[in-house]
Amino acid sequence: MDRKCTNHSFLLLMQTARLFQERIRDDMNQNNLSITEFSVLEVLFHKGKQTIQQIANSILVANSSMTYVIDKLEQKGLLKRNACPEDRRVVHITLTEKGLGLMNTVMPEHEEFVDLAFDSLHPKELEQFDILLKKVKEKLEK
Repeated sequence: MDRKCTNHSFLLLMQTARLFQERIRDDMNQNNLSITEFSVLEVLFHKGKQTIQQIANSILVANSSMTYVIDKLEQKGLLKRNACPEDRRVVHITLTEKGLGLMNTVMPEHEEFVDLAFDSLHPKELEQFDILLKKVKEKLEK
């Protein structure tokens, strides 16, 4: 009796995600960054100063792991911690000039790769793809 995966969409999604991760990992290795480190820098690049909790929520990584990643990026001189003047318990994370310079170099290449990956989809298809992924995500978040 042949047993087949009955959820072809899930399999395709996971295979596609793996291919994206492999390519991004290879690209970031050239900049001495892990995917998680790049994800942290990407959040800061797009959103500006963030708390560790905000970054962790954006990239879906546990707070306990975030401290280690933030430490590594701080040692590389790519970001810095800043005490919040209004609340001493809060620490904001921001890019340094070196971090901003790196992201100004890396992001255009990364965005070009993502655009290239999706350019086979018509804009209407891409819009529908987003809607469908959001529906699945919302179902899983319940």
